[in-house]
Amino acid sequence: MVSLPLLLQEAHAAYEPILPAWILLLPLIGAAVNGIGAFMWRGNKSIPSLVGPLAVIGAFVIVVLNFVAMLTAAPHDPAIVSMWTWMAAGSLSVGVDLQFDQLSILMCLVVTGVSSVIHVYSVGYMGEDPGYSRYFAYLNLFVFFMLVLVLGANFPITFVGWEGVGLCSYLLIGFWYENQDFASAGKKAFVVNRIGDFGFLIGMFLIFVHFGTLSYTQVFAAAPATLAYGGAVVTVITLFLFLGCTGKSAQIPLYVWLPDAMAGPTPVSALIHAATMVTAGVYLVARTSVLFAMSPVSQAVVAAVGAGTALFAATIATQQYDIKKVLAYSTVSQLGYMFLAVGVGAYTAGVFHLMTHAFFKALLFLGSGAVIHAMHHAYHEVHSHEDPNDMRNQGGLRRYMPITFTTMWVGTLAISGIIPFAGFFSKDEIIWYTGAYGYGILWGVALLTAMLTAGYMTRLMVMTFYGENRTGENAKSHLREVPAVMWIPLAILAVLSVIGGWVNIPDALPVLPGVHAFHDWLHPIFAPARGILESHGLNEAHASPIGGGEAMWAGISTVAAAVVILLTFRALIHRTWKPAAESVDPTGLAGVLYNKWYVDELYDRMVILPLLALWRGCWRIVDAGLIDGSINGLASSTRAVGWIGSLFQTGRVSTYMFYFVTGVLVILATFLF
Repeated sequence: MVSLPLLLQEAHAAYEPILPAWILLLPLIGAAVNGIGAFMWRGNKSIPSLVGPLAVIGAFVIVVLNFVAMLTAAPHDPAIVSMWTWMAAGSLSVGVDLQFDQLSILMCLVVTGVSSVIHVYSVGYMGEDPGYSRYFAYLNLFVFFMLVLVLGANFPITFVGWEGVGLCSYLLIGFWYENQDFASAGKKAFVVNRIGDFGFLIGMFLIFVHFGTLSYTQVFAAAPATLAYGGAVVTVITLFLFLGCTGKSAQIPLYVWLPDAMAGPTPVSALIHAATMVTAGVYLVARTSVLFAMSPVSQAVVAAVGAGTALFAATIATQQYDIKKVLAYSTVSQLGYMFLAVGVGAYTAGVFHLMTHAFFKALLFLGSGAVIHAMHHAYHEVHSHEDPNDMRNQGGLRRYMPITFTTMWVGTLAISGIIPFAGFFSKDEIIWYTGAYGYGILWGVALLTAMLTAGYMTRLMVMTFYGENRTGENAKSHLREVPAVMWIPLAILAVLSVIGGWVNIPDALPVLPGVHAFHDWLHPIFAPARGILESHGLNEAHASPIGGGEAMWAGISTVAAAVVILLTFRALIHRTWKPAAESVDPTGLAGVLYNKWYVDELYDRMVILPLLALWRGCWRIVDAGLIDGSINGLASSTRAVGWIGSLFQTGRVSTYMFYFVTGVLVILATFLF
């Protein structure tokens, strides 16, 4: 067994953050330089090609230095770097403070590491786009705000990053804003996330009311003595915080924006789904684990919503034809796994899956981007207007794109939970802990979702890479593998998708050595929350709901996934697929899943249309009727008074004398009578 404490036997020096401000400044400077370049050197793509990736790679190097320094340091409390005081009013004092601890460093490694690969890939993918410099400005700014979010030492600083990634997602999803549908997708993401942000704000206000501070360390230290376990206050606070998480991390009922976010460039999809925005909700629950551990109701809600979202999104993914939409619903489903984990109290398992998911989901999205890139160029050469994203227009691409084909199979096996790929260790740990902690129904949902995941990912691979090519005879000759600047990032992510889970291998698995490095690393972060849970009777069991140990059920889970892959492959490999233009939309249950359970239509009927009717009523009655009517009435009255006055302006002296005398007589009569 390899344990992190053994690696730290020689540690003795206290940890001091290394160049902490530059972790944030480098991406921010990159965004500023590329933003200026969008106006000053539009035709010169060499500057953004260097500045964009190097800014994030530089931040990654500094994060690695901090990770090594923290790894070799003596046990320590979170290191707080205070930059300046932002707000000071009465008892409220909020500083621009950065918190360096095991969780924030891990998140920074994931954010900067995966983002670096995506930035390099973008050089090839976006090379012909006229908005090249603007694209890298937005991408660098996205990374900056995500780093602010994970490094913030208090709720307001985290909220600044929280809102910042929301802004950048709007800019990048609607990057090709000339297309009305793409612009609408960006607005949809922005509006839906505002609903969740309302919950975050209310939760933050309640925390300040009851604690008098918004500092993480102070709130978590005082929570057990300030709030009652299972009380109404902590439950309301955590439920409002979780409302914010459902928006950012696309959980039921606020998941509808994420599939539409596919309107942006594919590297943006990879960045949103793997390294930045959608992981923010999981991070917030993990960061505030002490508060959630004190509310069993909130814990149950988080677990139930996570499991329900995981299964619900997986069913939709089984019938989608847009390759990016399949992966989008897959992300919603995998995020559900993460919330299931933190909801049942397996915080480390949830963060573990967040990390491994970043590797294989970035790989899958960039792989799909390679396919779309090749298809787009092939169709462009023959002036075809077919949809390059539709898997019905693809097929047989393994002969033309062997590197993309191989790396995407690695990502598929990883997300399906096949041993020894990264997803096996993180996903099966979530499934096991869900059962071991006594959540039998949710354990069954998680196991079923894993099997559906293996099914729809195999379907994606078969439709895209196997069978006859459906691009058309003219376009087929123009298909080719993507350039090295795009496939090298795929190779790097493929390696991480294989070995990324080896940092945490359970002792129960036979043959493999037990490795506890990941759990040991995050133990100081989650020990207080685990202590609260265990003190109130939540203890780890040693069997699943229907018997058997961890090793047995890990084996059953991976065998079940492998069987689903083989059966799906065999069922679809000889199927004849028609191009999208010749296909008919599915009907029956398949049609319901194809139409995403009609949730968007339901929201449209129950929310959007009534709101539009309300707004039209406000416009017609309040705006046009009352406001415009009163202003227009005042203007008409003024004109009427003026017209009446003009009747007395004749230009004749005799007439004016008559009016004068008449007025004098009226005044005298008034006084006399």
